[in-house]
Amino acid sequence: MNLLLITQGEMSKAAMMEALGFTGRDNFEKLYLKPALEKKLLEMTLPEKPKSRNQKYCLTAERRKLLSAT
Repeated sequence: MNLLLITQGEMSKAAMMEALGFTGRDNFEKLYLKPALEKKLLEMTLPEKPKSRNQKYCLTAERRKLLSAT
């Protein structure tokens, strides 16, 4: 999944979409972001405020460890 490869540190949804070349926010959320969150590949920086305008996303610690090992 390219989403995991482009995620560097903490990134906003808009930054992720731009890095992947996507323009459709709804499709990005439904097809990429939500599944990655459900599979615990990404995590929210503000999990108690999922709709915050300051929300960012980052790789989970386990995923970072796996990617750095390759």
